[in-house]
Amino acid sequence: MSLLSGAGRSRLRVPAVLLALILSIALGTAAGPAPEARADGPGVGTPWVVTVGDSYVSGEAGRWAGSSNDSSSYADALGPTAYYDNAGGTGETIPRCHRSKSDEAYIGGGVNGLDLACSGARTSTFTNSDGYFKPGLDFYNSGGQQGQALMLQNAAASHNVKMVVVSIGGNDFNFADIVQSCVTDFLTSPAWWPDYCKDDSSVTSNFTSANVSAVKTRIATALQNVRTAMRNAGYADTAWTMLVQTYPSPIPNGSGFRYSESGYTRQSTGGCGFWNADADWANASALPTINSTVTGAISQAGITNSRTLDLASAFNGRRLCENTVGLYEEQGLTSWTQPGAVDRTEWVNQIRTVSTCCSGSPYYIQESLHPNYWAQLATRSCVRQAWNGGTPRGGICRIAGTGLVNGEPRMSLG
Repeated sequence: MSLLSGAGRSRLRVPAVLLALILSIALGTAAGPAPEARADGPGVGTPWVVTVGDSYVSGEAGRWAGSSNDSSSYADALGPTAYYDNAGGTGETIPRCHRSKSDEAYIGGGVNGLDLACSGARTSTFTNSDGYFKPGLDFYNSGGQQGQALMLQNAAASHNVKMVVVSIGGNDFNFADIVQSCVTDFLTSPAWWPDYCKDDSSVTSNFTSANVSAVKTRIATALQNVRTAMRNAGYADTAWTMLVQTYPSPIPNGSGFRYSESGYTRQSTGGCGFWNADADWANASALPTINSTVTGAISQAGITNSRTLDLASAFNGRRLCENTVGLYEEQGLTSWTQPGAVDRTEWVNQIRTVSTCCSGSPYYIQESLHPNYWAQLATRSCVRQAWNGGTPRGGICRIAGTGLVNGEPRMSLG
């Protein structure tokens, strides 16, 4: 006889939904479909630091650890594949963006890095006179080419991006053209009648109040585009940090050069062809104007989740042609791996002209006056300190001592 016959069956009648649940438990199955594993994305997975912007954050000149006129091998830290960033490591994703392996995004310590920056980039996308595509901090999208804001948006949708490091604005001030004017004036005028670039109309036009205001607005728009990219990817503003970096001083004041103004050794040997007065102007006027425009743009853009990485004096004492450092041969060194090389050689790449680059040479003119391998690892140290274990902070990046710590220069973020 069934134990559930007669009146017993009526007393133990079970609702259909509850019965299905009981059966699913008994059979070891779920009542509904098993939840799928969520892919990495906003707030999920390993944290990422992403760099966007121009050559001062892309890794330009990151191949070279100092300079030598005797042999490029002395300073060749990364070799000919330094800028290979495609998936297979066989070439550049975007030719001449020069995203080097020494880029500051790669802070390690359980944090992944991604370099989306491009040497030569301005706030807006363009193609330069040599035909190279230069993605700006915008949403350009044509023929498979994208602006950096769109690249960031796509990356952030499938990676847990916690900090975006931005360097932008220098090329909107026509940085490369200014340098070219200064070097040309140095090489084409005598010491007894110097032609200064600081008063050339092609240079001063970049620093009028009207142009400074216009550039500030363009930078502000670029920063807003970065924020929009993150919002579009699913991030609240409080879920990530924008670390905006200023530009470092690449050359010393006139009194700090180790080569005389007289003759041409300042350029022919040192690769730093600036008149003293122009170097003083660059440090006292041009650089502070550019940097104050960058920081002013942060406020103008209304970026509330930003921090500032102040690099203005980060390389002081190791700058191009500074009298505290030298070329490898001047220091009695023959390799960047030798003890003390990081403290005795330059952290900024020589300015190269057509006569010193590039036929049969491994150098690129576009590497001129950019932070090299030492400087990029130094900046990486400061970015790691700014990351601050996941609670980002800003500060002033400075040299904190001699020697290397875990392969990087000793730096502090104060």
